[in-house]
Amino acid sequence: MFLHVVGHNQRFRVISLTFRRSIETISRYFQDVLYAVGELHNEMIRLAATLVHPRILNSRRWYPYFKLGWEGSAHDALILADALERADGLRVPPGKFYVVDAGYAVRPGFLPPYRGTRYHLREFWNNKPRDQRVLFNLRHSLRVIVERAFGALKNKFKILYNKPFHPYKTQVKLVLACCILHIWILRHGMDEHVPSKETWAPNNNDASAPNDVYPDNASWALQRDTWAGQMWQNRGSYRV
Repeated sequence: MFLHVVGHNQRFRVISLTFRRSIETISRYFQDVLYAVGELHNEMIRLAATLVHPRILNSRRWYPYFKLGWEGSAHDALILADALERADGLRVPPGKFYVVDAGYAVRPGFLPPYRGTRYHLREFWNNKPRDQRVLFNLRHSLRVIVERAFGALKNKFKILYNKPFHPYKTQVKLVLACCILHIWILRHGMDEHVPSKETWAPNNNDASAPNDVYPDNASWALQRDTWAGQMWQNRGSYRV
């Protein structure tokens, strides 16, 4: 019954007809299973620590960062800012950066593409980059591999796709439970819900960040221009 809820986003009333159980019984056992799955978070989701097992440290596949508790209407940039400001929040390793979409501003550790410039892979078919910004965006677009990973999570658990009908606190627990089940499936089997490259549609790169609150960092914007220029100068030495 729990899997019918998270996997197909079915309401308790529909499940009561399928399993011939009362809505009260379904609700009670649903909460029990939700709690039990959530208790596995220390085993399935590894948080940052001083001492990390080499197998986990060397495999980002088992070292995710999940941010729970924000309203769905909150802008991505605001959620990121909150995650960075928390004492136990997201940390960018020295010398590294995250490749993010254009909904974020350019800031230390986070590198979005150029806005208003060709980006999606399908837009490059039979069209070679003609300037350094377009080339940078083409190589930046490899981040859609990460988006496809989240697409696999949503494809497996339809409750993450549609408008939720559970109380807010239950919604937070459901996101965590889906992530735990998803990681367990990846550990013990194959994921047939990964979207194909041909059908996957990444987020719109023209989505604007709230620049009045989080403007682009000048030094990192300049660094992006420098990297783009180097890519353009060396474009004949490497495959796009």
